[in-house]
Amino acid sequence: MIHQSKTKPGTPGQSRTVRRFLASALTVAAIVLALAMTACQAIPAPSGQPAVAPAAAQAAARPALPAEVSVAEAAAKRDAGAFILDVRTPEEWNEFHVPGSTLIPIDQLPNRVAEVPKDKEVVVVCRSGNRSATGRDVLLKAGYPQVTSLAGGLTTWRSAGKPVEPQ
Repeated sequence: MIHQSKTKPGTPGQSRTVRRFLASALTVAAIVLALAMTACQAIPAPSGQPAVAPAAAQAAARPALPAEVSVAEAAAKRDAGAFILDVRTPEEWNEFHVPGSTLIPIDQLPNRVAEVPKDKEVVVVCRSGNRSATGRDVLLKAGYPQVTSLAGGLTTWRSAGKPVEPQ
């Protein structure tokens, strides 16, 4: 037995059904379009063209550094060529600092981030570890992918017998 609609073509009941169908179809189409646009962002560029900028690809390939590192880990990173960023005051810097480190006081860092290399690991240091955590976060927000801070600060660095200038 075939069920037939009691509504005749062109009647108000049929047009309501068509409107509901069209509304549903438009909703589905909008969802499919949104998904397609998201998927298109992941499609690689045509051959011969890099899909991402080389620096961004290199940064993405490196694992993120931990938020903090120990004195031993910071010393190893320094010896391996990491950029050591001291965010203390000039007066504190003059008292003692890590040899080869760079001073950019924490209050100047947001305006001087371009002085920090993006192609190296960065270890941010301060006296006790509080300002260095803030400095690390400033750099992370500015797009620096390989940044960490020294747990316990330069107080623990010096107590561990690591080199400082002046002696």
